[in-house]
Amino acid sequence: MKVLIIGYGNMGKTYANSFISSRFIKPEDIFVLVRNDHHAISDNGIPKSNFSAKAGNEISDFDIVILAVKPQDFNILAHAVKSFLTNTQIIFSVMAGITLATIEKQLSCSKIVRSMPNIPTQIGMGMTVFTASSNVDRKELFIIQNLINTTGKSVYVENEKLIDAATAISGSGPAYVFYFMQSMIQAAVDLGFNESEAELLVNQTFMGSVAIQNSYSLSNQEWIAKVASKGGTTESALRVFEKEALEKTIVDAVKAANDRALELGT
Repeated sequence: MKVLIIGYGNMGKTYANSFISSRFIKPEDIFVLVRNDHHAISDNGIPKSNFSAKAGNEISDFDIVILAVKPQDFNILAHAVKSFLTNTQIIFSVMAGITLATIEKQLSCSKIVRSMPNIPTQIGMGMTVFTASSNVDRKELFIIQNLINTTGKSVYVENEKLIDAATAISGSGPAYVFYFMQSMIQAAVDLGFNESEAELLVNQTFMGSVAIQNSYSLSNQEWIAKVASKGGTTESALRVFEKEALEKTIVDAVKAANDRALELGT
């Protein structure tokens, strides 16, 4: 199986590294279309000759074409590669907001997979939600899911609207986590810890909390109840969250991200 990755930013490199490290695809079977061809032989072993800055007839030779460019660059990309694509190829998009219908119209292709990964894919801990056009059969979906799972975990959805929702939840989600962590670190510093101590306290708290939540079949509300004893310190903090309508703020923020994902696709 031969794969073409169009765009070699964070996501393009992540997929190349994950495919190769998992031994799912050989380095020599991965080709990359970039804006410029000033690439040395990459650390993962992709030959320099497999990098190109010019779209050509060889694009039709690939089984899977991965669109790993920014959504605002899609129109220019589509114009450059459309004439070289065929209906037998699977087009695998990681562009936020660009719908299956738009990709099909712009590229005149019918086998399309649209996905929303997140940044932890870079360390094999990613979360990807994906959907596909009706012309992608079960075998092809299985192949695509295996490729995706080299970067973490995945969920297939039939309703394409959930891709935009996933953009707002798991796609943007790491930034929300980092924001909350940074706020806790600042609180720790304000209470007297130095920066390194504060980071250790918060980082390990997040890691431990996720680990224990994954180890038992308890809901988040049940875990909150276990930590927040009546009249205790945790309850005092939770009361501030409730008073400031923190839950509503988070929900509104996620909905704003979803609205923006929809705007990008129009």
